[in-house]
Amino acid sequence: MTTLAELPVEDRAAPPRRLRRRLARSLVMLLVVGTIGVVLASRLEGPQPVRSVLLDRPAPGLAGETLAGQPFDIGQWRGQVVLVNVWASWCVPCKAEQPLLVAAHEQLAPLGLQIVGINVRDRPEQAREFLREHGNAPWPSVVDPDGRRAVDWGTFALPETYLVGTDGTIVAKAVGELDAAWIQTRVVPLLASSPSPP
Repeated sequence: MTTLAELPVEDRAAPPRRLRRRLARSLVMLLVVGTIGVVLASRLEGPQPVRSVLLDRPAPGLAGETLAGQPFDIGQWRGQVVLVNVWASWCVPCKAEQPLLVAAHEQLAPLGLQIVGINVRDRPEQAREFLREHGNAPWPSVVDPDGRRAVDWGTFALPETYLVGTDGTIVAKAVGELDAAWIQTRVVPLLASSPSPP
């Protein structure tokens, strides 16, 4: 029988080396899983207020053809409160927030709220079907097949929503599915402090 003292030095060092490698791999795996968990948990808490470089700056332009085939230019709404919602038919949280947007439009449009969508990387027929199934949104949605318009607005995930004040600056941004509290705390006070709609 061979004792540990009789083994060559390389063989004596092998088990601890393997153990260290396994421990290192396990630690890396735990860090990766933990990071993913934190990111997912933060996304499940509703819309997150985001400090964007575009906040308190003039909103980017938004012009193009809508899903209805009409021309649109956000400049026509200068002097009004505008909610810009970036969405797609394949986006699950977009489906969940759509009824809230429809309700907000019904209640707040008479107070001067305008809503426009940016429909990102979608097929127009699927996007139109999405709108029919989720409340027939009466506001325009600008077609953004390559995502450039969304990138101009600083979008990095769907859905994202931007609130533009009467002076044309972005005053708030939400990443993730909107909830009623965001509308109540961000949109309603801005409308209340704005001049009455024409």
